[in-house]
Amino acid sequence: MEVLRWLFTLSMSFLVGVLLLRMATVHPLVLDRYAFAAGFSVCLWVAMLVAGFSGVQLLLALALSLGCALAGYALATRAVLSTEDPRPVPKLTRSKNDPGLGHTAVVYFTHGEPETCNPIGWINQFREFDEQGIQFVPFLIRPLFLYQLRKKYLQVGRSEHRQMHSRMMKSLEQAFRAHGDTTTRFYLSFLDDDPRPDAAVITALNEGASRIIVCLVFVTVSNHTAEGKALVDQLHVEEEFGVPVQYTDPLWDSSTLHRMFVRRANEYLGPHAKSEVGVLLVGHGQPDEWDQAWPTETEQEIQFREAILELLRQDGYHAENLSLAWMEFREPKPANKVEEFVRNGVKKVLYFPAAISADAIHSQCDIPALVSQAQVPDSVPLVNMRAWNDDPLAISAIKERIDVLIRAPEGG
Repeated sequence: MEVLRWLFTLSMSFLVGVLLLRMATVHPLVLDRYAFAAGFSVCLWVAMLVAGFSGVQLLLALALSLGCALAGYALATRAVLSTEDPRPVPKLTRSKNDPGLGHTAVVYFTHGEPETCNPIGWINQFREFDEQGIQFVPFLIRPLFLYQLRKKYLQVGRSEHRQMHSRMMKSLEQAFRAHGDTTTRFYLSFLDDDPRPDAAVITALNEGASRIIVCLVFVTVSNHTAEGKALVDQLHVEEEFGVPVQYTDPLWDSSTLHRMFVRRANEYLGPHAKSEVGVLLVGHGQPDEWDQAWPTETEQEIQFREAILELLRQDGYHAENLSLAWMEFREPKPANKVEEFVRNGVKKVLYFPAAISADAIHSQCDIPALVSQAQVPDSVPLVNMRAWNDDPLAISAIKERIDVLIRAPEGG
């Protein structure tokens, strides 16, 4: 009986660790059942400790139970972080001697974010960092990172990222049709949503594409663009099928995209003079360790925003009321710059999630929360200018990148 009491108590504590981990990481739709199971298990575990042990035995049982709970938590963490990417990749049915139908396929490739909470993107990111030896969140803390992600989804309801990129690609296709291109086909793809870029390329091949252009809807060259390129390159499309695959440049140096920010700012001036308006361009940011592997990401993100600030200055905005800030890992943070603007006499602040291509958790939740930390009078409006979305100038900037390759010789 004594052995059974110890066995049941320690087993229950192990289960508590597992359930607490699962409660922190499961999809919101099943959260209630895991919360109930975890709460019931904790109550039962505490009751077993109180009823079954006393004195020194109680202290020993508590210590061993906490160890078992940690073991359950750790094993469940390993199981969650070992989840394989479930996104399907279609079967490649095209024969190697098939020349295709002669048209170009544009694979519109961007970061991606599921509409509802799905941690697979970050699980893949953790795995990649581990393979590259890049330090990030410690292993046992990673479930808390996923918990915070779910918390943000619960706060905003859902991410608009996927729907907006779908609209953007349709606008892009319409722009090509308006210029007389009736043959180029367009395929949506995401790094962290479905379909992946390799799946989109396979679909394009199966539908007879004779040339493939992967359009990088990103600001910078980074691990994200490299991951997508690796997924496509492993298909060996050109070697196996004779179909050239080309990649557009990211958009950090697009003067067309730069102009979009100036036009938007002017549209939101309202009754205020440009001298009374502060404009803040918030970048994402990455740790210094990542810069060693991907120095272009921070460098190009800074150059992108500095070019926009220079255009704003030339357009009449005051230099002291124009600034960069970072969402994470770097300084200054948005609230500090907003407060500085107000001390300069600014009566309105426009802030852009500058590097976010389409509405996402970062632009819907993270950056607004950081800006709202500023201690400023209620009379000073803080206006979220949102991501690029399907702004006509953003679509033109993307089209220009594709046009460069379409006009160039194949493989050039």
